[in-house]
Formats: sequence, structure tokens, C-alpha cells
Amino acid sequence: MPLNMTKIAFSAASPADLRAWLESHEAIGEARLTTRYLPTRHAEMVGGSLYWILEHALIGRSPILGFEQRESDGRWHIRLAPKLIPVVTKPKRAHQGWRYLKEEDAPRDLGNGESSGDIMPPKLARELMRLGLV
Repeated sequence: MPLNMTKIAFSAASPADLRAWLESHEAIGEARLTTRYLPTRHAEMVGGSLYWILEHALIGRSPILGFEQRESDGRWHIRLAPKLIPVVTKPKRAHQGWRYLKEEDAPRDLGNGESSGDIMPPKLARELMRLGLV
């Protein structure tokens, strides 16, 4: 079972913005994020997914293709499939960098016929989490 990771979608204002950024890399076959350090458990993460945090909730995932070191400064690229797979929204606190996410803690993908409109909006989920109700 591959290991996953979570990361904040910093420059995205909405899931549509994140999807557009990822899909803008389809021509080269992968999107790349830069990180300072190679995850210790990187070998377990190939085949897993990066789950995106937006407005304090997990909103989607992108499959992890691998990791590659940048020659210029020693930082690392996280190589991602250039697509956003919507998942059932799950509250998640913001954090710096990335964090590991076990398969059993990952939200399920939305099924055929389901849409993000069928699930709890991230702002409502965050407020219910703050109140200890979720």
C-alpha cells in the first residue's frame, strides 16, 4: 500500500485554479512541485498521491510519479500526474511543507455521478471541526 502526503495548495484560490494549474502541465506529462528535502519515505510514496489542502480541507489528490533532484540548488521536485482527482472533503489543518498521510486516513475519491456540490463545503466542515462536531 503506497504512502500518501498532504500539502497546501498555496497559490490556488479554488479547486478550479488548482485543476487549471495541474492541467496546464499535461503537454509535458507531469507537474512539479519543489521541496527543500527529499522525504525519508520517498520510495513508499511512488504510486501514492499528494492530497491537496484548500481552505482547511482535503479537496483532491494528484498521483505521485516520483522524485527528482534539481541540479541547480539541491532541492527536490515532487513529480505529479497533471490531474486533480476530487475526493470527499475532509477537514485538515493547514501546515507548512508536506506531511505523510496513511491510506486508511485518506478520504475516498468521489464516485461517478457525485460532485463536490454533494459534499460539505470546506468552510462549513472547518467550522464544524472547530466546534468539535466533526
